[in-house]
Amino acid sequence: MTAKILSGREISASILAEVKADVRRIIAESGAAPGLAVLRVGDDPASAVYVAKKVQACNEVGIRSQHIHLPETITEDELINGLMSLNEDPKIDGILVQLPLPAHLDVQAITESICVKKDVDGFHPTNVGRLSQGRECLKPCTPAGIIEILKRSAVEIEGRNTVIVGRSNIVGKPLAAMMINENSTVTVCHSRTRNLAEITRSADILVAAIGRAGYLRAEHIRPGAAVIDVGINRVSDPDFAAELFGGEELDKRLSTIKQRGATIVGDVNPKEALERAGFYTPVPGGVGLLTVAMLLKNTVTAARMQRQKTDAVRLSSPSRSKNVSQKS
Repeated sequence: MTAKILSGREISASILAEVKADVRRIIAESGAAPGLAVLRVGDDPASAVYVAKKVQACNEVGIRSQHIHLPETITEDELINGLMSLNEDPKIDGILVQLPLPAHLDVQAITESICVKKDVDGFHPTNVGRLSQGRECLKPCTPAGIIEILKRSAVEIEGRNTVIVGRSNIVGKPLAAMMINENSTVTVCHSRTRNLAEITRSADILVAAIGRAGYLRAEHIRPGAAVIDVGINRVSDPDFAAELFGGEELDKRLSTIKQRGATIVGDVNPKEALERAGFYTPVPGGVGLLTVAMLLKNTVTAARMQRQKTDAVRLSSPSRSKNVSQKS
């Protein structure tokens, strides 16, 4: 058996084309393009790359992006003041705070300071609660992208057994709620799970989101299962790379390690997954590409909420000053 590759690139391109058409309709209806504010605190190199990709994607589909780069020394009150200003800005439909944040900032307090209907990351407790109840809300981007991959690849969800390895608030927990809402039977595994392979082999849909390079192997995969790999890990050891890849792909990975010092791999051993699974998302080229696409889709949804004056819950908060340093 050779697994069918589920291309995140193709699915992402399809979603972005839909978003671009939606943006044009919003401009025609309201006279203004959707606006997304992306806040980056400090000078983390990876965050800078991720934000640049989001800004570029916005430009490609016609969304107005505002990149706000703040110093690492900013206080929590100063950052929240800036978010309050953006909450009230009619030109801003979506707000995203790039993670990770410096250690002195309380991520939860920052998240809860974002207006619920502008929370395009889907992390606000109100959106999380609505998701768990199966209500309309802005959904976390990576889990939403996984649902899109499955549906657009005609992988049946309803009535199937889904096993998610990983219980993070960003992927594992919200994905479990989404899969339940799609009428799948869901099991969530984690670092304390006993007999992991026995459980994962029961999965029609196996999702790996644990942050351990190549951890899930053939013994974890039921023949014919759909394997969704969310992991993003750096591998610099050529011998370990040889355990994960073969043939021309191994040659490419070894060349990347030699040139860049490391290659990016997922949480699943791709060599063994390709031989055993029915469907497989590669890393890179799989789920990661959907995350940005779903962010832009959420921005369009948020823009419609602003323009249609829906009854989406607004965040009530104490009055604060509205000073924030901005860089485009």
